[in-house]
Amino acid sequence: MDKNLMIEKTKDFVKEKLYGEGSGHDWFHIERVYNLSKFIAEKENADLFIVEMTSLLHDIDDWKFSNDTDTNTTTTENFLASISVPKNDINKIISIIKTMSFKGGVVDSTQNSIEGKVIQDSDRLDAIGAIGIARTFAYGGSKGRQIYDPSINPIEFTSLEQVKNAENHTVNHFYEKLLKLKDLMNTNTAKEIAEKRHKFMENFLEEFYSEWNFPGK
Repeated sequence: MDKNLMIEKTKDFVKEKLYGEGSGHDWFHIERVYNLSKFIAEKENADLFIVEMTSLLHDIDDWKFSNDTDTNTTTTENFLASISVPKNDINKIISIIKTMSFKGGVVDSTQNSIEGKVIQDSDRLDAIGAIGIARTFAYGGSKGRQIYDPSINPIEFTSLEQVKNAENHTVNHFYEKLLKLKDLMNTNTAKEIAEKRHKFMENFLEEFYSEWNFPGK
Protein backbone atom coordinates (compact mmCIF):
# COMPACT_ATOMS: atom_id res chain seq x y z
CA MET A 1 0.00 0.00 0.00
CA ASP A 2 1.20 3.51 -0.86
CA LYS A 3 2.48 5.47 2.17
CA ASN A 4 0.15 8.40 1.50
CA LEU A 5 -2.80 6.01 1.51
CA MET A 6 -1.55 4.50 4.80
CA ILE A 7 -1.54 7.98 6.34
CA GLU A 8 -5.07 8.72 5.09
CA LYS A 9 -6.38 5.41 6.40
CA THR A 10 -4.70 6.15 9.74
CA LYS A 11 -6.37 9.56 9.92
CA ASP A 12 -9.77 7.93 9.33
CA PHE A 13 -9.08 5.26 11.99
CA VAL A 14 -7.95 7.76 14.64
CA LYS A 15 -10.73 10.25 13.91
CA GLU A 16 -13.34 7.51 14.31
CA LYS A 17 -11.79 6.45 17.62
CA LEU A 18 -11.21 9.85 19.21
CA TYR A 19 -13.63 12.38 17.70
CA GLY A 20 -15.65 13.98 20.54
CA GLU A 21 -13.47 12.54 23.33
CA GLY A 22 -13.92 14.87 26.31
CA SER A 23 -10.67 14.82 28.28
CA GLY A 24 -8.56 16.88 25.88
CA HIS A 25 -7.19 13.87 24.02
CA ASP A 26 -9.64 14.15 21.15
CA TRP A 27 -9.18 14.18 17.38
CA PHE A 28 -8.37 17.90 17.35
CA HIS A 29 -5.50 17.31 19.81
CA ILE A 30 -4.20 14.65 17.45
CA GLU A 31 -4.58 16.98 14.48
CA ARG A 32 -2.65 19.77 16.23
CA VAL A 33 0.16 17.38 17.25
CA TYR A 34 0.23 16.01 13.70
CA ASN A 35 0.58 19.49 12.19
CA LEU A 36 3.19 20.57 14.76
CA SER A 37 5.11 17.35 14.18
CA LYS A 38 5.26 17.90 10.43
CA PHE A 39 6.39 21.50 10.94
CA ILE A 40 9.18 20.52 13.34
CA ALA A 41 10.16 17.41 11.37
CA GLU A 42 10.88 19.44 8.25
CA LYS A 43 13.15 21.77 10.21
CA GLU A 44 14.90 18.91 12.06
CA ASN A 45 15.29 16.56 9.04
CA ALA A 46 13.26 13.71 10.52
CA ASP A 47 11.64 10.80 8.64
CA LEU A 48 8.28 12.33 7.75
CA PHE A 49 6.40 9.03 7.36
CA ILE A 50 7.37 7.80 10.83
CA VAL A 51 6.57 11.22 12.31
CA GLU A 52 3.16 11.46 10.64
CA MET A 53 2.08 7.93 11.53
CA THR A 54 3.29 8.09 15.12
CA SER A 55 1.81 11.50 15.80
CA LEU A 56 -1.57 10.28 14.55
CA LEU A 57 -1.50 7.12 16.65
CA HIS A 58 0.21 8.28 19.84
CA ASP A 59 -2.93 8.40 22.01
CA ILE A 60 -4.82 5.35 20.74
CA ASP A 61 -3.45 3.17 23.56
CA ASP A 62 -2.91 5.99 26.08
CA TRP A 63 -1.99 4.50 29.47
CA LYS A 64 -4.03 7.14 31.34
CA PHE A 65 -7.25 5.54 30.15
CA SER A 66 -6.45 1.96 31.08
CA ASN A 67 -6.07 0.10 34.35
CA ASP A 68 -2.40 -0.51 33.60
CA THR A 69 0.65 1.61 34.32
CA ASP A 70 2.36 0.31 31.18
CA THR A 71 1.46 1.41 27.67
CA ASN A 72 -0.20 -1.57 25.98
CA THR A 73 0.00 -0.89 22.25
CA THR A 74 -1.95 -3.92 20.98
CA THR A 75 -4.65 -1.87 19.24
CA THR A 76 -2.07 0.27 17.48
CA GLU A 77 0.05 -2.70 16.43
CA ASN A 78 -2.95 -4.58 15.05
CA PHE A 79 -4.05 -1.56 13.06
CA LEU A 80 -0.59 -0.99 11.58
CA ALA A 81 -0.38 -4.63 10.56
CA SER A 82 -3.86 -4.43 9.00
CA ILE A 83 -2.74 -1.72 6.57
CA SER A 84 0.54 -3.51 5.79
CA VAL A 85 2.99 -1.06 7.36
CA PRO A 86 6.46 -2.65 7.13
CA LYS A 87 7.54 -4.42 10.32
CA ASN A 88 10.62 -2.25 10.72
CA ASP A 89 8.46 0.88 10.62
CA ILE A 90 5.97 -0.62 13.07
CA ASN A 91 8.81 -1.26 15.51
CA LYS A 92 9.97 2.37 15.23
CA ILE A 93 6.45 3.72 15.74
CA ILE A 94 5.70 1.50 18.73
CA SER A 95 9.05 2.21 20.36
CA ILE A 96 8.33 5.96 20.28
CA ILE A 97 4.78 5.59 21.59
CA LYS A 98 5.85 3.39 24.50
CA THR A 99 8.40 5.90 25.76
CA MET A 100 6.98 9.34 24.97
CA SER A 101 4.62 9.94 27.91
CA PHE A 102 5.68 12.14 30.84
CA LYS A 103 3.97 9.84 33.39
CA GLY A 104 4.45 12.18 36.32
CA GLY A 105 8.17 12.45 35.60
CA VAL A 106 8.82 9.11 37.34
CA VAL A 107 9.89 7.14 34.24
CA ASP A 108 12.64 7.59 31.67
CA SER A 109 10.93 9.10 28.62
CA THR A 110 14.16 9.84 26.75
CA GLN A 111 13.76 9.64 23.00
CA ASN A 112 16.69 8.15 21.09
CA SER A 113 15.60 9.05 17.55
CA ILE A 114 14.97 12.44 16.00
CA GLU A 115 11.48 11.24 15.08
CA GLY A 116 10.72 10.45 18.70
CA LYS A 117 12.08 13.79 19.82
CA VAL A 118 9.93 15.64 17.29
CA ILE A 119 6.70 13.89 18.28
CA GLN A 120 7.35 14.13 22.00
CA ASP A 121 8.03 17.86 21.63
CA SER A 122 4.86 18.36 19.61
CA ASP A 123 2.73 16.51 22.13
CA ARG A 124 4.25 18.50 24.99
CA LEU A 125 3.77 21.80 23.15
CA ASP A 126 0.07 21.01 22.95
CA ALA A 127 0.08 20.54 26.74
CA ILE A 128 1.22 24.11 27.42
CA GLY A 129 0.07 27.61 26.50
CA ALA A 130 -3.58 28.56 26.01
CA ILE A 131 -4.55 25.19 24.52
CA GLY A 132 -2.67 23.40 27.27
CA ILE A 133 -4.58 25.32 29.94
CA ALA A 134 -7.91 24.45 28.31
CA ARG A 135 -6.95 20.78 28.00
CA THR A 136 -5.76 20.64 31.61
CA PHE A 137 -9.11 21.77 32.95
CA ALA A 138 -10.98 19.51 30.52
CA TYR A 139 -8.95 16.53 31.76
CA GLY A 140 -9.46 17.50 35.41
CA GLY A 141 -13.18 17.77 34.86
CA SER A 142 -13.29 14.37 33.16
CA LYS A 143 -11.67 12.91 36.30
CA GLY A 144 -14.05 14.73 38.66
CA ARG A 145 -11.29 16.90 40.12
CA GLN A 146 -11.75 20.25 41.79
CA ILE A 147 -10.36 23.29 40.02
CA TYR A 148 -8.27 24.30 43.03
CA ASP A 149 -7.93 23.60 46.73
CA PRO A 150 -5.31 25.77 48.50
CA SER A 151 -4.93 23.16 51.23
CA ILE A 152 -3.57 20.50 48.83
CA ASN A 153 0.04 21.07 47.75
CA PRO A 154 1.63 19.78 44.52
CA ILE A 155 2.98 16.24 44.77
CA GLU A 156 6.49 15.02 44.03
CA PHE A 157 5.50 11.70 42.51
CA THR A 158 7.61 8.61 43.12
CA SER A 159 5.55 5.91 41.33
CA LEU A 160 3.07 5.51 38.48
CA GLU A 161 0.46 4.15 40.88
CA GLN A 162 0.74 7.38 42.83
CA VAL A 163 0.33 9.40 39.62
CA LYS A 164 -2.85 7.54 38.68
CA ASN A 165 -4.44 7.45 42.12
CA ALA A 166 -3.48 10.79 43.68
CA GLU A 167 -6.29 12.84 45.25
CA ASN A 168 -5.50 16.13 43.63
CA HIS A 169 -6.85 19.28 42.02
CA THR A 170 -6.27 20.63 38.53
CA VAL A 171 -4.11 23.66 39.34
CA ASN A 172 -1.50 21.37 40.89
CA HIS A 173 -0.99 19.81 37.45
CA PHE A 174 0.73 23.01 36.34
CA TYR A 175 3.45 22.47 38.95
CA GLU A 176 3.61 18.69 38.68
CA LYS A 177 4.00 18.70 34.88
CA LEU A 178 3.16 21.67 32.66
CA LEU A 179 5.65 24.22 33.99
CA LYS A 180 8.41 21.62 33.71
CA LEU A 181 7.89 20.92 30.01
CA LYS A 182 9.65 24.00 28.59
CA ASP A 183 13.00 22.74 29.89
CA LEU A 184 12.35 19.22 28.61
CA MET A 185 11.96 20.09 24.92
CA ASN A 186 14.34 18.15 22.68
CA THR A 187 14.61 20.26 19.54
CA ASN A 188 15.63 23.88 19.08
CA THR A 189 12.45 24.51 17.09
CA ALA A 190 10.25 23.34 19.96
CA LYS A 191 12.28 25.25 22.53
CA GLU A 192 11.55 28.49 20.71
CA ILE A 193 7.82 27.79 20.55
CA ALA A 194 7.71 26.70 24.19
CA GLU A 195 9.04 29.99 25.55
CA LYS A 196 5.93 32.00 24.65
CA ARG A 197 3.52 29.27 25.74
CA HIS A 198 5.29 28.84 29.07
CA LYS A 199 5.09 32.56 29.76
CA PHE A 200 1.37 32.54 28.97
CA MET A 201 0.84 29.87 31.65
CA GLU A 202 2.80 31.87 34.21
CA ASN A 203 0.65 34.91 33.45
CA PHE A 204 -2.51 32.83 33.69
CA LEU A 205 -1.58 31.50 37.13
CA GLU A 206 -0.75 34.98 38.37
CA GLU A 207 -4.17 36.22 37.27
CA PHE A 208 -5.88 33.08 38.62
CA TYR A 209 -4.50 33.61 42.13
CA SER A 210 -5.28 37.33 41.96
CA GLU A 211 -8.93 36.60 41.20
CA TRP A 212 -9.13 33.68 43.65
CA ASN A 213 -7.93 35.89 46.51
CA PHE A 214 -9.83 39.02 45.48
CA PRO A 215 -10.17 41.48 47.17
CA GLY A 216 -7.10 40.29 49.05
CA LYS A 217 -6.36 38.33 52.18
